[in-house]
Amino acid sequence: MKAVQYSRFGGPEVLEVVEVDTPSPGPGEVLIKVGAVGVNFFEVMMRQDRYAVTPPLPFIPGVEIAGAIAALGEGVTNLSVGDRIAAALYVAGVQSGGYAEYVAVKADAVARLPDEISFAAAVALQVQGLTALHLLRSHPSAGRTVLISAAAGGVGSLLIQLAKRGGAKRVIAMASSAEKLALAQELGADAGVDYTQADWSEQVRAATGGAGPDLIFDASGGDIPAQCLALLAPFGRLVLYGPLSLADFRPDAEALKTLIFGNRTITGFSLLPHLAPTRLASELGDLFALALSGELKLLPGTSFPLAQASAAHAALESRRTAGKLVLEP
Repeated sequence: MKAVQYSRFGGPEVLEVVEVDTPSPGPGEVLIKVGAVGVNFFEVMMRQDRYAVTPPLPFIPGVEIAGAIAALGEGVTNLSVGDRIAAALYVAGVQSGGYAEYVAVKADAVARLPDEISFAAAVALQVQGLTALHLLRSHPSAGRTVLISAAAGGVGSLLIQLAKRGGAKRVIAMASSAEKLALAQELGADAGVDYTQADWSEQVRAATGGAGPDLIFDASGGDIPAQCLALLAPFGRLVLYGPLSLADFRPDAEALKTLIFGNRTITGFSLLPHLAPTRLASELGDLFALALSGELKLLPGTSFPLAQASAAHAALESRRTAGKLVLEP
């Protein structure tokens, strides 16, 4: 079968299409013919060797797939060949292998996929959907003014809708262009701020009537977390998830005074500790149901053939994308 791997770290050009053996499902596993695989920014960072974990080389990226079951391993009785499923490889403790035509995975790491949900949509609701779901379960939006960075991205676009659904008083979207902000407001954001403008923090203050946000979800890294901290309302909370770079975030004495005397909080979020195989089908089922009912809209993403994985990575690095990027074998 065809797969995409890299044998050295570097730019998108290190991704190459290779022929590898098609896996066979072991006991308790299913073999999936992949219909779509998600492309995530942490995979870009892994390819650059900038992630928290350095992958062994050669390495086939990909942790979220959707497709149809092609074969069953010994002992699998609750699924059938041909079933449409979404498979979260990371829930099974697998951090690689999705950029391929076939993937073998533990049967308890899959969820049945309604016929009305496309493979690409199913992928968009895995890492990003579950992240948004658990961010708001951990930090409820009810009655709060919420600021969301990267609001036109996979997580941000879902956070806007789930925060509004959870009773947020006001949702402010941050993005890098007028087009992305327009998309965010179509999804329910009450205001939008272009963080590439020098006065973006003043715009946030104005959008909150001078009070500042009560809750900020930030995944942008760089110098933005420090500026977000300064914007927080008293008793507010800054949640950092999947940041691109914390190297530039070094709170100084003034920032610590802001925390202490304003009763403000900085907290981190990582998805994996929130997930369990026993809850996966239910949690993805909740997201699928919201999508089917129209309560959760997915931004149009971009699909690339598997062989063009390098182009997909380049597009994601450019930050000119919106919605979910997927590869289709």
